[in-house]
Formats: sequence, C-alpha cells, structure tokens
Amino acid sequence: MASSPFLLEMKNISKKFAGVPALQQVDLAVSGGTIHALLGANGAGKSTLMKILSGAYLPDSGLIEGNGTALDIHSPADAKTNGIYCVYQEVDAALVAQLSVAENVMLDRLASSDSSVWIKPSRMATLSAEILAQLGVNIDVHQQVSALSLAEKQMVLLARILAQDAKLIIFDEPTAPLSQSESESFFRILHLLKDRGVACIFITHRLSEVLTHCDLVTVMRDGRNVSTSKTNDTDSESIIRNMLGKTFTEEFPKVQAPIGDIVLQAKGLRRGMKVRGVDLEVRRGEVLAIVGLVGAGKTELARLLSGADTFEAGVLSIHGKRLKLREPADAVQSGIVSIPEERRKQGIFIHESVHHNLSLPILTKLSRLSFISSKQEKSHGNKVIDTLGIKVSSGKQMVQYLSGGNQQKVAIGKWLESDADVFIFDEPTKGVDIGAKSDIFRIIGSLAAQGKGIIYLTCELMEGIGISDRVAVMCDGEITKEFGASEATPEQLLYYASGGQEINDEG
Repeated sequence: MASSPFLLEMKNISKKFAGVPALQQVDLAVSGGTIHALLGANGAGKSTLMKILSGAYLPDSGLIEGNGTALDIHSPADAKTNGIYCVYQEVDAALVAQLSVAENVMLDRLASSDSSVWIKPSRMATLSAEILAQLGVNIDVHQQVSALSLAEKQMVLLARILAQDAKLIIFDEPTAPLSQSESESFFRILHLLKDRGVACIFITHRLSEVLTHCDLVTVMRDGRNVSTSKTNDTDSESIIRNMLGKTFTEEFPKVQAPIGDIVLQAKGLRRGMKVRGVDLEVRRGEVLAIVGLVGAGKTELARLLSGADTFEAGVLSIHGKRLKLREPADAVQSGIVSIPEERRKQGIFIHESVHHNLSLPILTKLSRLSFISSKQEKSHGNKVIDTLGIKVSSGKQMVQYLSGGNQQKVAIGKWLESDADVFIFDEPTKGVDIGAKSDIFRIIGSLAAQGKGIIYLTCELMEGIGISDRVAVMCDGEITKEFGASEATPEQLLYYASGGQEINDEG
C-alpha cells in the first residue's frame, strides 16, 4: 500500500451516545509539520472526535490511519504507542506535583512496562534539561512541579511528550489560562514543534490565534465536518458563519435600550498598584465595557465594585448613596451583583445541582418556617433554565458536568430574581464557545432592557465594542480613555490598553 500524504487520517468516524448521534461520518486529515485548528461550538463534536483519536472513546464505525496504515487504537496507551498525545487546559491533572521537574519529564519512561533499564537521577536530570533546552525553556529540573507557574507546568508536560517522540499532539484550549506573555511563549514552542515535523491539532475559541498561528482550520457543526480550509483563504466572518450557520452580526445584534439616570458611580477608587484612582459611572440600561490587556487591573476593579476586596481610597455610590462595602453580601444588599472570572471557584458550587445553584440568592423567597420548598425551588429553577436556554438533562444535574457556557449561564441565572440594579461581568465569555457567547450577549441585552446597569470587563476588544454603549480602556490600574462604542476601533483600544498616550494632552 502506498503511503498516505497525510501523517494521520480519520475516515467516516461515527459515534452515538444513548442513540443520539455525536459524530456523523467525520473525516479529518492531518499532515506532519502543520498547525491544524479544530473549531466548533459546544456540542459540535470536536471533543468527542479527539477522545476517539486519543483512545478515550471507541468509534461506532470508521477507521484511523497513520501514513496509510490502519491503526488499532483502543486506549490512551495505544494512542501514545502510535505517537499521539494530548495537552489539556488542566495540566495539573497530568503532572505529579510532589515530583521534580526531571521526574515528571521522564515519567512515561519510568512508568513504561517494557523499561528494563533504571535511569540514574543524574542522567534523568541531564536528559530533562536537554529536552527543555530544545524548547528554549529555562527551568530548574530539580525543583518540585508544585512550585511552578501554570505556564511552566505546561512546558514540563510538553517536554515529557517530546521525550516520547510524539508525532501528533492535541492541544485543547492551551492558552485559555495563560497571560499574553505566557501565550507568546507557548506559540513560540508550538511553531518549534511544527518545524520539527510534529502535527499539532489546536482547539481554541480565540479566532485571532487561529488566523495568526494555524496553517489549516477545520470547522465542525452538529457532529459533522462542515469545512476545512487554509487559514490564508478564510477569515473570522467565514469561520463564524461555518460554526453557527450564520454571520457574527446576525448572531450578536446589539439591542438598544433606553439609558436613564446614573445608578453606580465610583470616584478615585484605589487599592495598591492594581487600581489607581479609577473614576467611572454607569447608567440604567447602559452597558459599560471596560477593556484592557491581562494585568491591567480589571479583575481587581471588579472585586472592589462587588465588595470582594475593600478599597483604600475613593468613593463608591449607588443612586447617589455612598457605600461602605466590607464583603460581597454588602454589595448584594445594596443591589450590586457579580459574575466573577473564576466561575468554577467563585461563581457557582460545582458539586451542587443546577436547581440548588439557581436558588441560593433567593432562599428566603423559597422558604417557609426555615424550610426550603423543593417544589418552589424546582419551579424557579426550571423557569430560569428555560429563560436562559441552559442545556441540562434535568435541574438535578450537577453543575460540574455542564459545559463552560452552561456553567456561566447558571452563574448569571442565579441573580435574575435578586432585584439587583447593577450587574458586573468579569470576562464572562472566557472559555466559552461562539454559540454560548450569543446566549450570554442576549441575556445581557435583556438585563439592560430591564433598566439594569451593566459593567462588562473583558480583554476581548471586539467583544467590548460589540456589546457596549460605551467603552473605557484600562491600563496599569487606570482608566486611560473612553469612547462611545460606535466611535471605537480595535486599533484605538489596543493603543490605549498598551500604554499609549493622548496625542493632544493638555498641559
């Protein structure tokens, strides 16, 4: 049989769960020395396809070939034997925190059942350092992995994979938890892997990363492969149209709401070097986007406005009444609620049901004589589930098993009956697919139409323009510039977010 021009091919892959098709005759061909993006909204099938490739799932039908030869992949160990590895967003789950960097890099070799040669610690350290040096990474191989940053842990995992002569690496949202500088380091290594002939499958929600760094892009929708093209031959509008079946403008129409009086005002808010004398105001029915790069101070500002941290100086008022916030409960009682960036840690209880999460802020309304009415809790929960389009098997489902977008809807939905006047959203679409973004934008538009004041903090510049009535740019803990949303361009926002100064500053 003649060898295939592709390093790996998946042909006619189909998979059902409980009789429901997850994949329908999907084809995917990947070449060595390429970065191949795999995109799709939640439920499109990309994760299922990659779990089949990595041996976590078995397909109902179809076959996988390597260089034209059929591969027998029934487990993750089979996939690794064929040079197929995965790098997930949660790298901690793949590393042993108590072991050294060298031990983690060599872990697969140490655990190999056919390894008959014991590796001396000195030799292990030398080999690990050599592999990390190939990646251009300077990490002390003797220190424990627990002491490393998230980006460094990711590099250690990559080094372990390289130690096994990887032919294909699947990257699942690798840059989602990384800062801008960490992401730049990651992409340098990604291109290094490409130059070494490794095939890289790159899953992300960030289209700018795809268009900048990937050679090819495959889009999936409803369990099918709907398009594969060179990134030079496509653009974000075409990709989004393929992902959704419609354009970005059709999916994210800006609903104009009447804008009323000032509801929340901050003057001179300050805490350390992260928030340095911030002035802002938001009106009823208004969406104020605060945009900035990672480290600009957006999250720290959100925590001050929501009572999670106390400010050292400044004044915060709601409806003209000065506030003294000691904790988030004070903010909630004053009519300010927050959907934090770290939703799994701060916004929801992942080990509780959807119904329980949605009822928490209004337990007194659902209780009688200190007993919660399960009937009322269920009725309330189902109403919010229907209103927000939360995809669940039932309201009893644990939140931890929901997709990122649906978890975010729960984090928002629990506040809908709270009578709050101000909603603070900190990076609400982080790790959320295009389809779920649409729903979140719709929810925010609905809240603004009800007269709520919305503060929307994001590092996604286009998102800030698309959803807001007004855009404030934050840099180094300060608001450096404001625009009407219709006046702002991504280039202008990036200029001021990067420390650019007003050209005609007075004085």
